[in-house]
Amino acid sequence: ILEKSRFITGADAGSIYVIDPQEEGEPKLRFKLSQNESCDFESSEFTIPISTRSIAGAAVVTRRPINIPDVYEIGDDQPFGFDRSFDERVGYRTKSMVTMPMISAEDEVIGVIQLINKKRSPEKRLSSKQSVVVEVIPFDPRSVDLLATLASQAGIALENALLYDEIRSIFEGFVRASVQAIEARDPTTSGHSLRVSVLSTRLAEVCDRAPDGRFKDVRFTRRDLQELEYAALLHDFGKIGVREQVLVKAKKLYPHELREIHARIAYVRKATEADVLARKVSAMVEGAGASDLARLDEELARRHAELDEAWGVIAEANEPTVMSEGDFGRIAELGQTAYPMPEGDARALLSPREVESLQITRGSLNLDEIDEIRSHVVHTYDFLSRIPWGKNFLRVPEIAGAHHEKLNGSGYPKGLTDVHIPLQSKIMTIADIYDALTARDRPYKKAVPRERALAILGFEVKDGNIDGDLVQTFVDAEVYLEVEKDLEY
Repeated sequence: ILEKSRFITGADAGSIYVIDPQEEGEPKLRFKLSQNESCDFESSEFTIPISTRSIAGAAVVTRRPINIPDVYEIGDDQPFGFDRSFDERVGYRTKSMVTMPMISAEDEVIGVIQLINKKRSPEKRLSSKQSVVVEVIPFDPRSVDLLATLASQAGIALENALLYDEIRSIFEGFVRASVQAIEARDPTTSGHSLRVSVLSTRLAEVCDRAPDGRFKDVRFTRRDLQELEYAALLHDFGKIGVREQVLVKAKKLYPHELREIHARIAYVRKATEADVLARKVSAMVEGAGASDLARLDEELARRHAELDEAWGVIAEANEPTVMSEGDFGRIAELGQTAYPMPEGDARALLSPREVESLQITRGSLNLDEIDEIRSHVVHTYDFLSRIPWGKNFLRVPEIAGAHHEKLNGSGYPKGLTDVHIPLQSKIMTIADIYDALTARDRPYKKAVPRERALAILGFEVKDGNIDGDLVQTFVDAEVYLEVEKDLEY
């Protein structure tokens, strides 16, 4: 917009300001960019109040162009003036200026175009103040009319661009709010989605720049990387469809189940004490000697010790660690040995379901719970498929929905093999595994050091689960450093 405006009017320099709505207070005018044919300088964005005290602000307020032959000679009858500090700082001389409001299709001023120093010969550079005197002329009515025509079109174009930015900002806000909603249900994975997106996009960038090897012809555009970022941020959104108690299950038994077992053991302990006490009373009535009473005390101590041992085995088995066959056998015994219960009958300390849970060989979830957790991928795909992503991000559901697939077909939910898994999903799988291993926020396991995590990725490659070339690239480029500052070991 600015370049075309300068070209058709012969202006040496120019700037664009846009209306910037403020979260609090009145809107302001934001300086967005500038161009200058005759001198180079660095500029940064800033805002000014929308008022008639500035030339740009006055154009917004009056909705009319302001054409000034020489800004150094603005009359006292005008509410605005010109700040010469920029000219003095860079050694420039601003003279003629025209400021044109840009009006949207909704008849709202959305910004201004400000052109500076119309030149007799557009190709000439204003290298000195004398050249300004010789070359610079006022903006004639024809130039103002041409600028007005361009500004009207530019206003519509800018409005569309601002609308696009607003829609994108709204959408990105929705994405991040969705991630926050997931993490609110499963605080144990807080930050996981963001870290996976950072690792995934970084690994994709490295592949994109590979000078040789398997990825030398791989190209990821800016939109491809953004598509991968969205897919990574939302890859676990389907957890919203998984029961919260399963998501946050840190041990093999739920807390209420462990409390019930503890209450049973406490009851059996009291029942044992009552039984032994009753037998001691009977023995004393029958004239039993001290040795007989001592044997009853020893029996009580032994039975207490058995209960203490049983509780210790249960508490240890409840931890999500790999158990030995011997531990499994003791848990099975506790599910078979009968004890007196409050209901008046004799039952085992552990129910069949509790035995099954405590005999989980890896992690804290039983088979049904594992299936429920795995269903989050299906929920993710179904949810993301309902969003009209448009042509730029059309593959977000597919990419996110395949991050648990394995090259050898052993993954889920579809059991896809190598050739059917998108490269972006293979990238995300590595990022997902690495972060799950190194994250310090999982209650059911400790974070492993970087070297151990990278070694585990190597084992996954040997098992045919993940892409070896991608893992090697991940290691060689030290992609993991992108998030390592957020991790503590």
